[in-house]
Amino acid sequence: MKTIKYVVALFLVMAFSQAQAVDGLISVKSSYSAQETMNKFEDVVKSKGLNVFARINHAAGAEKAGMALRPTELLIFGNAQGGTPFMKCAQTVAIDLPLKALVWEDESGQVWLGYNDPTYLAKRHDVSECAVAEKLRGALAGFVKMTLTP
Repeated sequence: MKTIKYVVALFLVMAFSQAQAVDGLISVKSSYSAQETMNKFEDVVKSKGLNVFARINHAAGAEKAGMALRPTELLIFGNAQGGTPFMKCAQTVAIDLPLKALVWEDESGQVWLGYNDPTYLAKRHDVSECAVAEKLRGALAGFVKMTLTP
């Protein structure tokens, strides 16, 4: 049953990903504005009982510094139930946790929702066999689907 869930999650990620190629970054097109996308994603994360540690508006920071930047926001979120088992596979995974999601508008006006692929992080930290990475990957794909499905 778990295998089926993972296959479905992988399919959803692939189906939703009209992705830009950056190693380890899963990027999914959004039909919402950048702010709407981030608001919806934050709501989904909170509804799943995860903690939101920070929401960083890089465009607002750039404006304060007298520079322009298209909409770019980062959400830092997670909980010990998901993160601790991943860190138990390799404590160095902690450098990549808590989880993060990035919403940005590209030069053509397309909005994207991106996040680090936990299976990529597992490979990065030499714990490819860590089952938690697949579980987190499936959870994140589900969060994205909930965010982007009207």
